[in-house]
Amino acid sequence: MNTHEIVYLVFGIVLVIALVLDLGLLSKKNTTITIKQALWQTFFWVMLAVAFFIFIWIEGPALAAEESVGTIQVGKTQLPLEFLSAYLMEWSLSIDNIFVFILIFSAFGVKEKYYPRVLLVGILMAIIFRIIFITIGVALVARFEWLLLLFGAFLVYTGYNMFTADGDKPFNPKESKVYTFLQKFLPLVDHDGGGKYILRENGKPLYTSLFVVVVILAAVDLVFALDSIPAVMGISKDPLIIYTSNIFAVLGLRSLFFLLRGAVSKFDYLQQGIAIVLVFIGVKMLGEHYISQWIEKPTQVAISLGVIVLCITGSILYSMVAKKKGTPADIEDGSI
Repeated sequence: MNTHEIVYLVFGIVLVIALVLDLGLLSKKNTTITIKQALWQTFFWVMLAVAFFIFIWIEGPALAAEESVGTIQVGKTQLPLEFLSAYLMEWSLSIDNIFVFILIFSAFGVKEKYYPRVLLVGILMAIIFRIIFITIGVALVARFEWLLLLFGAFLVYTGYNMFTADGDKPFNPKESKVYTFLQKFLPLVDHDGGGKYILRENGKPLYTSLFVVVVILAAVDLVFALDSIPAVMGISKDPLIIYTSNIFAVLGLRSLFFLLRGAVSKFDYLQQGIAIVLVFIGVKMLGEHYISQWIEKPTQVAISLGVIVLCITGSILYSMVAKKKGTPADIEDGSI
């Protein structure tokens, strides 16, 4: 068993233990989560990611030896820094997801006591779909490396659109293609069924609003994955980094939702910060061949990490001192 396989094994064990803790000890069925609980749970997931980063750092020399081929040498700190950069990128994108999640819960009138369970199921579905997407993406890039150029161009285009978007037309879950599809092919009811996803009436299944919300949450995350997965590939091409950074960020999304749902509307300029990062990574992917002739890969990773931290932190701090004209009032706890 090589070092990469050992790291995968450790990640799998940590993931199982973490989910058992989250499901069994940190969560109770049909109960609301307070800000204090959300803070502790967010701290738990972030520290877990930090611990995994430290573990990769310790295993860095062995991982670098396995990655180095011929004249292509991988620095001992390259993969750990790639993981940290990718995790921060995914984590910041997760914050951007939260406002959409709030709109979905509000549109379908989900009761607050059902938030934790609905989010958990939606996130677990999102993890499964992301693993599938990442596996397909990694396989395609391994066979057709020129796809990275398309990913780079897509990130530049997405980042530009995100930066210039005025947000005049907010996302309406009940006008989404996913909801239209569910209405067309499934018998839906406009209530939560007392916390159930599927009801039985005369032997036939009826799908509640909670079922609809879970499906839309997973679908929305897949849409966000179209940006995040290419962005991570722009930071690292190692499947280990791509898988672990994505899954760690998604796992912490539920606690982050409860921690930030009352303050997410204050991050008016976070979208612009993320947009700049996406454009930066896209340009880097497009010019990687030439950039690598002048700047070593470990240095590129360090620069990427600096840009991500600067843009995300800067956009959040700037949001605290500046207010967009016409920004809606803050969303208070319990108001959705």
